[in-house]
Amino acid sequence: LADLTRLGLAGNLATFRLVDRTGATVPGSALDYNGQAAGYALRPDDTISYVSAHDNETWFDAMNVKLAQATSMADRVRQYDLGVSIVALSQGIPFFHAGDDLMRSKSGDKNSYDSGDWFNRIDWTGRTSAWGSGLPPASANQGDWPILSPLLGDPALGPGPADIRRAGEHFEEMLRIRKSSTLFRLRTAAEIQSTLAFLDGGPAQTPGLAGMLLSRPPGWAHAPGDYG
Repeated sequence: LADLTRLGLAGNLATFRLVDRTGATVPGSALDYNGQAAGYALRPDDTISYVSAHDNETWFDAMNVKLAQATSMADRVRQYDLGVSIVALSQGIPFFHAGDDLMRSKSGDKNSYDSGDWFNRIDWTGRTSAWGSGLPPASANQGDWPILSPLLGDPALGPGPADIRRAGEHFEEMLRIRKSSTLFRLRTAAEIQSTLAFLDGGPAQTPGLAGMLLSRPPGWAHAPGDYG
């Protein structure tokens, strides 16, 4: 998973070379993702990165289902922020779903195109969350009801205004960082290979850590907005 995260930060390039968990230096195309090459892109704009989209669960809902129920809200916010950060700092095109800055929930609904305003609503003031609005419609979600029911009934799993505000502040910070330098928005595979490196990797890597370094090579032409 750590190798795939690093490759994602590099735009899922087929040719990007990194040190994998065994210590071997391999191209992205050699990394496996469910039986297929994880690295497939020839250019960074071949890749659109996201953790939430209009279909499937929101990032908050997917995370709430996967984390241990006893996980504190502070840790949930931190892990939520991590997902947002990976999208914001990855090469390629970042895609943020409406409400990603507000820990948006659809109460676990993974196919809400016809679920109406109750499951699709967003409180743009950041005071409330739709988590715990009830079991999502049976049409696409009934098989998940046994998993969702105890989680949606737990008020400790719904973020409060302070939690939503912290997540929103982090979201805005990540956007400022991405905008601060064109190094976060490189346009060719060659630029990424010569500019981006990872500070860890191999069998001795620290679990859960991905250290990324972006540095301009000698002779790099200054571009507007490039302060890296």
